[in-house]
Amino acid sequence: MATKTTKAQTKYYGTGKRKTAIARVWLVPGKGKITVNEKPWDTYFGKRFLYSVMMKEPFVATATEDQYDVIAKTLGGGLAGQAAAVRHGVSRALLLINPEFRKPLRRGGLLTRDPRVKERKKYGHKRARKSFQFSKR
Repeated sequence: MATKTTKAQTKYYGTGKRKTAIARVWLVPGKGKITVNEKPWDTYFGKRFLYSVMMKEPFVATATEDQYDVIAKTLGGGLAGQAAAVRHGVSRALLLINPEFRKPLRRGGLLTRDPRVKERKKYGHKRARKSFQFSKR
């Protein structure tokens, strides 16, 4: 997590993770535009409104809506995991802007990386836990 200052503007960086998705997120002072992998969020996520709400959660918690543009590069996982990774990255970047945001972000559970990942398949089983049907005779 670092801050990069250029002649034009200041960028705040945060890395977010969820399942197997990783998002590199930069916050730039602006009008609240969200760009994911160089596309507008509604093009990238297919107008799924829930993902928009999820990514804007840190801004709502800290009352900074429409103050920063989000530029995110995501890889791995699916759309839901990537949206949650962007949310995690935005939360971490907001901490660099103002350390007093820690309390509302922590209260909303936005700084904690969600540790749930898919369980591996075990041998002798159909899936991670489901077994084949047992026949006594």
